[in-house]
Amino acid sequence: MSALPIAAPLEIKAASSANSIALGFIKNSADSFEFVGPLVKEIESFFGLNLVDELTFFGPTAKAGEIFEIPVSATDSPTERIYLVGVGDQSGAALRAAGASVGRKVRGKSVTVFSACTVEEVKAHAISMSLGAWVWNLKTDKKKEVPQLLIGSKDKKSVEDAAVIARAMCRARDLVHTPANIKTPAWMGKQAESLSKGTSLKVKIFAGADLKEFGGLRAVGGSSPKPGPRMIEVSYQPKSKKKSINALPHIVLVGKGITFDTGGISLKRPYDTMMAMKTDMAGSAAILSTLTALEELQPNVRVTALMMMAENAISGTAQRPSDVIKHYGGTTVEVINTDAEGRLVLADGLAYADLNLDPDYLVDIATLTGAATLGLGRQYAAMYTRDNALAAQLTRAGEASGDRVWHMPLVDDYKDSLGSDIADFNHNASKAKYSAGSVTAALFLENFVGTRRWVHLDIAGTARSEVDAGENSKGGTGFGVRLLTEWITSLS
Repeated sequence: MSALPIAAPLEIKAASSANSIALGFIKNSADSFEFVGPLVKEIESFFGLNLVDELTFFGPTAKAGEIFEIPVSATDSPTERIYLVGVGDQSGAALRAAGASVGRKVRGKSVTVFSACTVEEVKAHAISMSLGAWVWNLKTDKKKEVPQLLIGSKDKKSVEDAAVIARAMCRARDLVHTPANIKTPAWMGKQAESLSKGTSLKVKIFAGADLKEFGGLRAVGGSSPKPGPRMIEVSYQPKSKKKSINALPHIVLVGKGITFDTGGISLKRPYDTMMAMKTDMAGSAAILSTLTALEELQPNVRVTALMMMAENAISGTAQRPSDVIKHYGGTTVEVINTDAEGRLVLADGLAYADLNLDPDYLVDIATLTGAATLGLGRQYAAMYTRDNALAAQLTRAGEASGDRVWHMPLVDDYKDSLGSDIADFNHNASKAKYSAGSVTAALFLENFVGTRRWVHLDIAGTARSEVDAGENSKGGTGFGVRLLTEWITSLS
């Protein structure tokens, strides 16, 4: 469940009406500590405190996100504690860390917290407070409490935008965390329809005979005992008619949507690597949630999301290593490893977008390769594109939003690994061992994008958190929503 930030007046009356107050501190050039942001003197006076003396007792470092709490009381005030929060160098990253710490402190509690940590980067701080406070489970014996997050700010618009993005990120997390026995491709279609109800978003679901030409999606999803694969198309266009719709930039987002990945016949080993595979549709969750945010923010662009939904299961109808499939548009591909299924469903979506949707920008996002995680860990997504100007745009959007990306090379020398004696390509780099699985996966996908301005985002590392810390609860992170929203709105 999500707790969304609310703009509050920068007044001691508003602060002292909350159960707790968060204040930011830094280490100054004199190697001592000071509190920053509004209301510090008013809060000290109201509660009869010397905040620097209180802070010094803890031996702080002022590292971003470091947090201490002190009990307080005052007549006619419900405030019981003040959180002293390190805000580091007061950069966006530092204020995100501070926000996440405050959110985690109140997670699962029915309390109100007033943050007076910052007057800068308020949007980043507010989003991270919400992410830190997010919780999701299906327990029946535990009451799900949601804290109220009050952000002391004169910039009401930034806090309202933060609430939109936080809601979308938490929505993506909710989808990612839903177990695969509930979350089938058909269920994801119903979620898209439900989220679009009452909005101007349009949803079209391709199933059954509609997918006749989608050889990759059918090969991967045809093995599931659940209702079969789906391509879910969700489209956004602004309500304002300031320009002709056709004159607006058209962005197409293609998301991997594997609702559970056993590896198919090329079964995942060892068994425990399969436990996280309900999250293998994080790319589709990100693009659907991004469109729900755009619907509220109303940038002057057109956006189409293609969610390539399938379950990679094992049955008598499962694809086999050595099968040859025909993708949308006619390209034939030899299947080498059925656990490299994500690129097969993405290839259909990319080809469909290129041949039918005429995108100005074509972006795919997927939990695609463990190799991306080996190279970059869990703090940066791997970004592939030959368009350096577009890469720079997304890099800036990533740094501004907190969903960071790193521009990786498309190494043409590795293309020979995609050759096949019996099809146009093999899909899993079988002929040469370059130890560059994320690069060769991107090179494979490039064959389906035509001459479009294309970006591939491999979020295998960033879409999942292995630990419960900072902004993230263990599991799905909602990565991509902030990045895509920031970048798309910048094109408006």
